[in-house]
Amino acid sequence: MRLVFDRGTLLLHDVPGDLAVNEIPGVLWDARVDAFRAPGRLCYWLVSELRRRGVRVPDAPQPRLVPPSGFRAVTLRPYQEAALTAWRMNGRRGLLVLPTGAGKTRVALAAMSATRAPCLCLVPTRALLDQWTTAVAEVYDGPIGRFGDDSRVLGPVTIATFASAYRNMPLLGDRFGLLIIDEAHHFGRGVTDEALEMSIAPLRLGLTATPPAPGTTAARLVSLIGPVVFELSVGDLTGNYLAPLERVTWRLRLDADERREYDALRTVYRQALRVFQGNHLGGSWQDFLRHAARTDEGRVGVAAWRRAARLLAFPRCKQEALTFLLARHRAQRTLVFVAHNETAYAVARTHLIMPLTCDIGRVERQDVLARFRSGALQALVSAQVLNEGIDVPDAEVGIVVAGRMGEREHVQRVGRLLRPGVGKRAIVHELVIQHSSEVWQAKRRSERLAVRSRSAA
Repeated sequence: MRLVFDRGTLLLHDVPGDLAVNEIPGVLWDARVDAFRAPGRLCYWLVSELRRRGVRVPDAPQPRLVPPSGFRAVTLRPYQEAALTAWRMNGRRGLLVLPTGAGKTRVALAAMSATRAPCLCLVPTRALLDQWTTAVAEVYDGPIGRFGDDSRVLGPVTIATFASAYRNMPLLGDRFGLLIIDEAHHFGRGVTDEALEMSIAPLRLGLTATPPAPGTTAARLVSLIGPVVFELSVGDLTGNYLAPLERVTWRLRLDADERREYDALRTVYRQALRVFQGNHLGGSWQDFLRHAARTDEGRVGVAAWRRAARLLAFPRCKQEALTFLLARHRAQRTLVFVAHNETAYAVARTHLIMPLTCDIGRVERQDVLARFRSGALQALVSAQVLNEGIDVPDAEVGIVVAGRMGEREHVQRVGRLLRPGVGKRAIVHELVIQHSSEVWQAKRRSERLAVRSRSAA
């Protein structure tokens, strides 16, 4: 019997007549080619399963690229060694959950060096494409391929953006034996999962600081990458391997006119939500949004919710608090986090701070980050670009004006401040509107981070 890689899938040829192949999980009949077909990710499992059923597969797909050579030794901290060992003990498959700044990339480099398998690293953004290329080059002397940001070059170690991998996996799917997935929490719930489905790589290492809660997405990640095999929180490492962190919550009051508008908008939203909940017990937020799109009352309610969120994002009290905090920390490297690009540009204009948004190209972005690291820029403001993966080790102060994506976004933002440094002590200021949804959101974020915090009037 033969398995043939075909554009991200496996075709089963010369199937024995007595083999109930349709009973094997993941294998389906494809009438277009008159053959059974399975996703590429099942390649090695399928060979093992067929052998268990007494069928030899002498011609199974193998990674087509030559193994990389030229890796130098990668030194690890004790907890990083423990993480790598846990991954090995699980058959070199699984997720590592480590805080931002804890050196997940370093563990991945050690995994590459240890396995010596042709490796494809998947990253969510173009900025991380550059960052990972630089990191790999520090421990590996061989050629490094790149897919993304107008590059399309293969190498024994290749870095690709999620989007490029998704588009090119019919070509890349049978080239590699090891997949490393940075910010792996992005998978498990969308079309980009196909990038992992189409690869035959049996060895898979997922990296994240914010794993999904138990449920469908988490279960899907187990099948695509493997289970969580090692996990540490910010609190586990703060003060030893991460910079000491202090969180200060500033509880602010809306002005009278803003409060009236906010309360009115929330009343409209809650009415629409109550109607939905009365007819859909146990319905999720996504269920509510889908239902709301089909009714006038629902659409009005969702619009009110969005306007209320926009109002909380940058009211006058937050503008005043931001002015005060920027003056207080004018001598320290500061990151300002906002919810929307228009707010980032407003802050940039008012305080003459460089904005870092998705509108900025790669060359300018690299220049901005280099100037921040050198001290030529003392502060940056961003809505989402700094949330994930961008390395700004010199940042000491974070001011969280507002966010849009909950606890995961907050953990990633705080992580930008936690890179250790001599005498460094990180501080994060959170601006929270009293008597609003921001209060319980801040409480949940605090519980997740599990580090010392205090409130300020």
